[in-house]
Amino acid sequence: MIAEKINVKSLSRDDLLARLVEQGLRKFRADQVLRWIYVHHARSFGDMTNIAKLERAQLDSFFYISSPKIIRLEASYDGTKKYLFELVDGHTIESVLIPEEVRQTLCISSQVGCQQACRFCLTGSAGFARDLKAYEIVDQVLEISRILKGEGKRGITNIVLMGMGEPLANFDEVVKAIKLITSGTGLGFSPRRVTVSTNGLVPEIEKLGLAGVKVNLAVSLNASTDEIRNRIMPVNKRYPIRALLAACKRFPLEPRRRITFEYVLLHGVNDSVDDAQRLTTLLRGIRCKVNLIPFNPFSGSEFKRPHDAVVRRFQQVLLDAHYTAPVRESRGQDISAACGQLREKVAAS
Repeated sequence: MIAEKINVKSLSRDDLLARLVEQGLRKFRADQVLRWIYVHHARSFGDMTNIAKLERAQLDSFFYISSPKIIRLEASYDGTKKYLFELVDGHTIESVLIPEEVRQTLCISSQVGCQQACRFCLTGSAGFARDLKAYEIVDQVLEISRILKGEGKRGITNIVLMGMGEPLANFDEVVKAIKLITSGTGLGFSPRRVTVSTNGLVPEIEKLGLAGVKVNLAVSLNASTDEIRNRIMPVNKRYPIRALLAACKRFPLEPRRRITFEYVLLHGVNDSVDDAQRLTTLLRGIRCKVNLIPFNPFSGSEFKRPHDAVVRRFQQVLLDAHYTAPVRESRGQDISAACGQLREKVAAS
């Protein structure tokens, strides 16, 4: 019976090294293979020209290199691009590339769908299918990096896990992915340029702080009272605001690093001056900034976007209290690529 081939990307460096030694290959081949995949974007062992042909054939007999399929690319008038990936089991996920003057940010997914059911988010309204494996998370970065390199364009500078899914609900695979994204034998990104977003899973925030991955933390807060947050975010019934903010206060921050609180502004729900004033009190003592995100509408939603004057008034309360509080520009709205608009789509036959 012929053993089934193993996806190289599913193995850690140590696991790959051990398997290569089992096959009689030298240890240094492990780093060569990983460099070819993550630096040179090799899709086959045949591409690895500094490895002897006989050894390449041996590698090919035991391993394969997975590669997700990009089945759709949509481009916004503002330069934002949305990629639809088809996974090996036919499920699809979306990733968004956001070009800016000094950086190029890639927003990636961690799950197919989402279980959190936040009422203002299209992703959650479509339900949940499964977690992504670590290599499926990393592949989004790798594939889009390959495209940019082939086009001679500037590479990705920042990565945010803010796409489909709740990253901390897929904790183990997300941490594996982060380690590969930031590893010298992986993609080599600085942890300072990687951000993990959560809707407030308190135990996992604690675990992330102890996991040894010094990434940025963004917390989707979106309300200044438990009453409102219970209404729009079911997670608050398990981990109310007081418990969430206590976990944030305990989260280890390196010098000059801050937690980012995301606050989606919903017309007539959480956008009053009183809400803003309560927010300034709640966040006292936490080294943080607040990203204000006017709601991005989608078909069937019960919520509306606040008027610009209301957004500015809310922002001014935070600024007067000496918080950094930018209003996030909603990029890619015309292609449903803005915050809360991503979802699984049926692949074209």
